[in-house]
Amino acid sequence: MKNSPKTGGYLHILKYTGLFGGVQGLNVLIGIVRNKLVAVLLGPQGVGLISLFNTTVRFISDSTNFGLSMSAVRNISEDYDRKDEENLKEGITLVRSWSLLTALLGFFVCIILSPLLSKYTFSWNGHTLHFILLAPVVALTALSGGELAILKAVRKLRSLAVISVLNVLFALVLTVPLYYFFRNAAIVPSLILVALVQMILTILVSYRLYPLRVSLRWTVLSKGWGMIRLGTAFVIAGILGSGADLLIRSYLNNVADIEAVGFYNSAYMMTMVYAGMVFSAMETDYFPRLSGVNNLKFTFNQTVNRQVEVTLLLISPLLSFFLLFLPQLILSLYSNKFLPALGMAQVLTLAMYMRAVRLPVEYIPLAKGDSRSYLLLESAYDVVLVVLVIIGFRQWGILGAGVGIALTGFLHFVFVYVYAHHHYAYRMSTVVLFYAFLQLTLGILVFFCVRSDVQWVRWGVASVLCCTSSVVSLRVIKSKTGLWNTLVSKISNKFSRS
Repeated sequence: MKNSPKTGGYLHILKYTGLFGGVQGLNVLIGIVRNKLVAVLLGPQGVGLISLFNTTVRFISDSTNFGLSMSAVRNISEDYDRKDEENLKEGITLVRSWSLLTALLGFFVCIILSPLLSKYTFSWNGHTLHFILLAPVVALTALSGGELAILKAVRKLRSLAVISVLNVLFALVLTVPLYYFFRNAAIVPSLILVALVQMILTILVSYRLYPLRVSLRWTVLSKGWGMIRLGTAFVIAGILGSGADLLIRSYLNNVADIEAVGFYNSAYMMTMVYAGMVFSAMETDYFPRLSGVNNLKFTFNQTVNRQVEVTLLLISPLLSFFLLFLPQLILSLYSNKFLPALGMAQVLTLAMYMRAVRLPVEYIPLAKGDSRSYLLLESAYDVVLVVLVIIGFRQWGILGAGVGIALTGFLHFVFVYVYAHHHYAYRMSTVVLFYAFLQLTLGILVFFCVRSDVQWVRWGVASVLCCTSSVVSLRVIKSKTGLWNTLVSKISNKFSRS
């Protein structure tokens, strides 16, 4: 049976969301083992140190990479789709040349700023050498980012999936023994080792497809100014985002202690990485599709609404069960020392419902090429996030920090939707609104049930609500995609040929 255009659209979204979500799920499973071992070996203090160092590296990287990870994909994709081999190779050389420059820039910026980073990140100024030693991580990340952008642009999705899985697997095998023997002293060397492994894995694939060509001549580099200008908004947004994250963690470390950062990071990473299993398809599949129809008003709205609908239906049952088993997951992923993070993780799980509805709409300015609007929306989010997290932490501790993040997500959704409605004539369909209201209501009810001390409410009622969310999503996905008929047809064809 052939799918109608309507059905085919839902099937396409479901297919690629499942593909990249599955890869992310495998990464999470491998990461579970690594996180557990790291948490047991280093405790909250070590996890907090890793969090602060990683956040700092990301901040420097986002500040110096000129947004190549996004703008390079768009530039190279145009030549790849036109099958213009000569311009494609020239574009790849250009990306690699600029990646080398950004790697050198990030390397020296990290070294120069290391005394300031040590002073303002920690309550005592004793980590300058650590930040100097992290400079190679910034450089390696920039080089890897350029090659990953090339692979995305030429649609090497299978290779990207393999690199992602191998990178997590090597991180487990290579770093855990270092933590076992050297404890906190192994944190910085482990970060360098992981960045080096990722770069090696990436260039082994990328260089085989397109042999290394780099040119630092001005006549070559000057052709990249359009790409650099396009990435400026991403750079500024990245600086603000990473800066907000760094500011929050530094604030927690200074007004509380490094264990508070560990609790904050464990709750944040569990929910964000988990939700990333579904959100991972956004940049790789949804963004190019949305860009391709940005001049077709009806199709554009339809593309956004379908993405919101499928994302919400897929993630809602997972979030409800995640809420139900969150205490057990914390014990499995970390240890009982991290149970103070439970309340924050529960609130952040609720916030993921709003993110499922908001994130597809956030891509509208990017698809329209409206970098100023994208920067405005992201800047507003970062400012409000810092303010509300600090207020929430002062009032209710780690739980309050989660409330601050959740409230920021809701306010940002309202702002993004109103902006998209006014500037791009985006209209959220009544069907999407209905499913969002239904699934969010079920999620809120599960949230209150799992926080109850009454066992039959905690497990019995919550389990029924989780199953209800699953049944609703499965029935809608089945009706929208014809998934059941497609599976039956494939199985029947397989047996008829055998």
